[in-house]
Amino acid sequence: MSEFEGLVAAVTGGASGIGLATATLLAERGAQVAVLDLKPGGTPFEGFRCDVSSDDEVRSAVDAVVERFGRLDILVNNAGIGAQGDVTANGDDEWHRVFDVNVVGMVRLARAALPHLKNSPSAAIVNTCSIAAWAGLPSRALYSATKGAVLSLTLAMATDHLPDRIRVNCVCPGTADTPWVGRLLDSATDPAAERAALAARQPMGRLVTADEVANAIVYLASPLSASTTGTALAVDGGMYGLRPRGPVHHD
Repeated sequence: MSEFEGLVAAVTGGASGIGLATATLLAERGAQVAVLDLKPGGTPFEGFRCDVSSDDEVRSAVDAVVERFGRLDILVNNAGIGAQGDVTANGDDEWHRVFDVNVVGMVRLARAALPHLKNSPSAAIVNTCSIAAWAGLPSRALYSATKGAVLSLTLAMATDHLPDRIRVNCVCPGTADTPWVGRLLDSATDPAAERAALAARQPMGRLVTADEVANAIVYLASPLSASTTGTALAVDGGMYGLRPRGPVHHD
């Protein structure tokens, strides 16, 4: 398939995990891909240094992408950071920092990209949200609050940019088997037990893969999905919507 032929996609946080899997799949489907990351090296794609908490860096990176490729059609807002603990666990500075990256970072990218997306015949923005926007997870108060904001932001943007023919959607992964989750597991008292617990809380009984999330992102970004906007697509092993009566035994 090459439905992205002739289109240019920018993926934030594209140097690893879900971002790298998304960049790879977009390229396989015909897109020219720009990776925006704090450390953009080490991938086969054009890399652009971008700290999403800096408006100057964001605007410089987007300008550089357009200068390099001549256009911008797809923005994948995937960069983000985590936070642990209940509502008392993080001070004001950390609340501001995580919101600045996870929410305002997406705003900065969208602001910089919008003038270029308005010129595209197949413009799309896909935001990486989370199951945490929909489900009450333990010890994730700050992180969940940012992802709830991402969900609301996605819906508001999708409405605002209907006249511009810019589609805006988000994907809501469950716990994904990524380097970031791996670092969380490594810091646990019993990493194996923690991994088993994270897998068990998803009805399918395993962690989500980065490739599965990437497939969802690429579906939402695709010109073949031209009637899909304002949608939050769950990739969570059934965690949000399913209520099995007990542990699921797989053959």
